[in-house]
This record gives sequence, C-alpha cells and structure tokens, in this order.
Amino acid sequence: MATKIINVEMLGKMFLAGASNIEAKKEFINELNVFPVPDGDTGTNMSLTIMAAAKEVTALSNPDMVSLAKAISSGSLRGARGNSGVILSQLFRGFTKGIKEHKEIDVIVLANALVKAKETAYKAVMKPKEGTILTVAKGIADKGLELAEETDDLEVFIPKVLEHAEAVLEKTPEMLPVLKEAGVVDSGGQGLLEVLKGALREPMTHSLEKRLIIQRSNQAPAQELQKSARNLRQRLNSDIVQSLLFLQRRNLRKRMRRDSRHFWNPLVIPSYVSQMMK
Repeated sequence: MATKIINVEMLGKMFLAGASNIEAKKEFINELNVFPVPDGDTGTNMSLTIMAAAKEVTALSNPDMVSLAKAISSGSLRGARGNSGVILSQLFRGFTKGIKEHKEIDVIVLANALVKAKETAYKAVMKPKEGTILTVAKGIADKGLELAEETDDLEVFIPKVLEHAEAVLEKTPEMLPVLKEAGVVDSGGQGLLEVLKGALREPMTHSLEKRLIIQRSNQAPAQELQKSARNLRQRLNSDIVQSLLFLQRRNLRKRMRRDSRHFWNPLVIPSYVSQMMK
C-alpha cells in the first residue's frame, strides 16, 4: 500500500508536527551550539522561527497549497531569529516556491522543492560554510534527486532521505574543527533534522497504524489494536531517548576535559568511570 501523494491537509499536519518536534528538542539543540558563536541559542532561534510560521498555518481555514505555502514562507520570514532562524526561513521560502503551484505533492515535486530549498538558502548566505545546516540541506536535496529516479513511493523516499540526512550530519565534525574539538555535530543541522523527523512521524504513524488495523482486524479485539498503535508511537518516539543519552555522555566528556587537572586523583576516576558505564 504505497503512499504516492501528499495533499494540503497532510502537508499542514506534517509542518506542524515538525514545528512541535523542534520546540520539544530546542534545549538539546542549544547544547550543541558551538558555531559560529557558542551562545547556546540555535534551538531557541529555530524554534521561534518555525513557531511563527506554525501560528499562521493554524490560523488558515480550508487552505489550498498556495495559501499554505504563503503562510509557511511569510510566517517564518517574519519570525526569523538569529543566523539559524534566517537560514531555516530561507529553506522554507525555497521549498514553498517548489510546491505552491501544485495541488498535490508527489516524489518528483518533493525532490525539486528540496533542491529549491537548498539553492535559496545557499544564495542567502554571503560566505556559505560547509559542516553546517547548509551541508545537511544539500545532502537532503542531492539524495532526493537520486531517489526520485528510483521510486514513486513517499514511504520509501522520505525515510531514505532522512537516513541520508543523519549520515551527513554525523560527518559535520570532520568539516568544522570547532565541532570536532567540542565532540558535537552542527546544531543547525540537528535542528533541521528534528523538523524532518517530526514531519515524517505524522504521515508514517497514520499510515502504519492504518495498515496494522487492516491486517489484524479479523484477529484482534479493539483494545489489542489500540495497544499495538501505542507501542508503535513509542518506537517512533524513541529518538528522544537516544538524544538525551547522547547529550548526557557528551556533557560528561566535556566535564572530563574541563577537570583534566584532577583526572589522576584516585577519588575522581571512579566517579567518571561509573557515570560513563551507565
């Protein structure tokens, strides 16, 4: 049961789900913020930017693709905060240029919109720096074009694009020495990834739960199906736990570097070892 189109209603839900996810993860993203200035506000700025657009989206009544695209683009531009927020708003601006003339979005339209998002964001930055949110956006666009030649199923296309985005994000410390020194990935790239994760969860949760119900409708009572659906949501949300574990371990590594002058104290070593083993 392939999913070949995204209509206006689904796109609106996906956008709001993406906004909700980055809002929930903003403090985690703030902790990663070391470039270009370690001021710990990337998550906050990206969240404020997308929530400004989300406010305009929720105010729409029976939108078509043009009005939804305008709400996302104009809302994020007006609400843009900081460098990361401005770049995010430019990504939305380019993306909405690629979809606004279409009543429905298929793989080809989506792939072209991702390219427009990347191009618009790069043009908005005077001196683009690799190893940042721009690099992640480029990876997303490139993978989208590649996959558009292989599949017309959005349930295949979107997860593979997301998987590639995660792989690109993991390489950002090799592109920016400041990230490698701090032991973190780029905060803006992580923010973009969280938007995509949230947006993906909306259609995939609905589709997978629907499929589960169809498959088991003749075999299980209603409460069993509800339990399975809850379990599915928990698995889809497990990235939150992984993010928190990553943050805990990263902070421990930073403490170890900061307190290195005490590291050979026999009273200090067992404390660090026991925490890292958790």
